[in-house]
Amino acid sequence: MHKSERLFQLVNLLKGRRLAITAKTLAERFSVSERTIYRDIQHLQSSGVPIEGEAGIGYHIADYPLPPMMFTYDELTALLLGSKMVDAWTDTHLGENAKSAIAKIEAVLPKHLKQQHDHSPYLVSSFNHGPQQKVFSARLRSAIESKNIVVLHYQDVESRQTRRPVEPLGLVYWGGKWTLIAFCQLRHDYREFRLDRILDVELTEQHFACHAQKNLSHYVALVKAKYAALAAKGIHGADCDGPAEG
Repeated sequence: MHKSERLFQLVNLLKGRRLAITAKTLAERFSVSERTIYRDIQHLQSSGVPIEGEAGIGYHIADYPLPPMMFTYDELTALLLGSKMVDAWTDTHLGENAKSAIAKIEAVLPKHLKQQHDHSPYLVSSFNHGPQQKVFSARLRSAIESKNIVVLHYQDVESRQTRRPVEPLGLVYWGGKWTLIAFCQLRHDYREFRLDRILDVELTEQHFACHAQKNLSHYVALVKAKYAALAAKGIHGADCDGPAEG
């Protein structure tokens, strides 16, 4: 690792901690000597980085804005690709913020990275996420954040329509479709609702509460446990029913 990269990672590591971290721990983290860490700390302090602490006790950084765009090409590719996915596959509000982020990144890209980015092999398609799904996605995201019950008008795979009050817990992208994970008040259990099968979303003023047995992480844990048990029996995901829909 070059010294410049180590210094940058050192600042990131110190900035991301609440408690001080010792030179010994830092030396082990970067596979260098404690003496090297002491020299790095002195170099950063002389450059104006507000590192606090001392040898034998540890170091930390108060609020300090890192210089923008100190990223590798692969890191920039990941950030730009992720932003484009947000723009294409989520709601309009998040999409606009993603576009703003992309514009800020591209505005300060060094010329050689800009040229590499212009020839990126990745293309993000939005064919399967139309305007109506963007509207529903925005409503559901708002309801998830505020913990408001919503009423879904839903059409299942057999074209049966239902009106369902649910407690929205999270939106999951399965690599082909967006799905709302919710606790269904009619079924008294978790259910999945594909966004492309939702006909309408009614926001209500009723609130719900999450707890240890009703939240997105609990749902994911149940799904993982289910598929782990099936895998132990030699049954693969393609050979069994997925999580309950609707």
